[in-house]
Amino acid sequence: MKIPEILMVETVHQPGSLAKVLQVIAEAGLTIEHLNALRRAQGRTVWEITLEMDEEADRSLYERIDGLPNARFIGKSDRVFNRHRGGKIRTVAALSINTLQVLRDIYTPGVARVCLAIEKDPQAAYEFTSVGSTVAVVTNGTAVLGLGNIGPLAGLPVMEGKAALFADLIGLSAVPILIEERRPQQVADIVAAIQLSFGAIQLEDFAAPECFEIERLLRERLRKPVLHDDQHGTAVVALAALTNAARRAGKRWEESVIGQIGLGAAGLGIVRLLRAGGAKRLLGADRNPDAVARLVALGGEGVTLESIMQRSDIVIATTGVKGLIKPEWVRPGQVILALSNPDPEIEPLVARDRGAAFAADGKGINNVLAFPGLFKGALAARAAQFTDAMLMAAARVIAEGAQGDALVPDPLDKSMHERVAAAVEEAAR
Repeated sequence: MKIPEILMVETVHQPGSLAKVLQVIAEAGLTIEHLNALRRAQGRTVWEITLEMDEEADRSLYERIDGLPNARFIGKSDRVFNRHRGGKIRTVAALSINTLQVLRDIYTPGVARVCLAIEKDPQAAYEFTSVGSTVAVVTNGTAVLGLGNIGPLAGLPVMEGKAALFADLIGLSAVPILIEERRPQQVADIVAAIQLSFGAIQLEDFAAPECFEIERLLRERLRKPVLHDDQHGTAVVALAALTNAARRAGKRWEESVIGQIGLGAAGLGIVRLLRAGGAKRLLGADRNPDAVARLVALGGEGVTLESIMQRSDIVIATTGVKGLIKPEWVRPGQVILALSNPDPEIEPLVARDRGAAFAADGKGINNVLAFPGLFKGALAARAAQFTDAMLMAAARVIAEGAQGDALVPDPLDKSMHERVAAAVEEAAR
């Protein structure tokens, strides 16, 4: 997996100094993700250069930069760690507690009146507490990003990131919940035991196949929205991207033969939503026969990877395996969405060179476009569960919001998230 490396490089303030550094990076086969001039003094500039480097990348790059006549490798930046230091979220008061009367109203003795009102009518909690705007983000850390089973504590930075996005993009509060348990029934018992604190439950980074059973058990037990984001949030954004990609290639995805490579949580979530949306012919491939059986239960056909490439008009890949799709397998006119991130199953440029009508990777197709609006809309409608109609409504609005050549909108466009929320709420009602 590629991890950001942030180099600190000092160059002499002369023409060509920075260019020589960038040339060394290019010769190492690396792409610059971000370049920032931190400071300039006494004829020298300090640059912060962000690269994505996997474990196999040649670290002698640092020595080659240091060997340039007008440059010096200083070290690595702690920017990413600094932005995590102390955590990324806080619990703050929603009103100023600046007089004794406010204190007595929000705490004892005034709060007793509200407690008794909720005892009499539990629905009053949605008006007089934060339940209606609070999401539990729950994980057991068994499938964190592309890192795998690293445990819930190591996955906490991801959960905090989700909570920060909920707060900043859509104005919801979210609380990370870490569970040291893998067995579906026990996980469901734990979440059900604490669910009263939250208006909705987001399951995050649970490994397949346990994730399917955990979600099913919680949906059966709880009368509130439960969503496994790796399945359904990913599926919503993938459907939005597919809608635009197919349109640009002159295809209707509902009438096309669609091949799904990789039938884990994301792959099966995509298959299920496409099926619900009207896809007639779905092929799927996975090394796990149990995953293929789930595909068949959803109405798809289990085939080989090569068969998918031979028969499909549209190919979607979510395997996490870099370079899995061989260039010679691409058929002219295919639409290929290789969504594994950061390394796709086939580079879009390679696929297009081999005749694909349209090809894209997963760098910009991120479920952050879906989950904030999905949850705000569901909570606003006080929905008892997420439905396919709600997911389809979100996908439709996201697809319609794409501008220019983009398959999906800017994930930092807050008005986009509000439009998704409004569409989800309308579908729920």
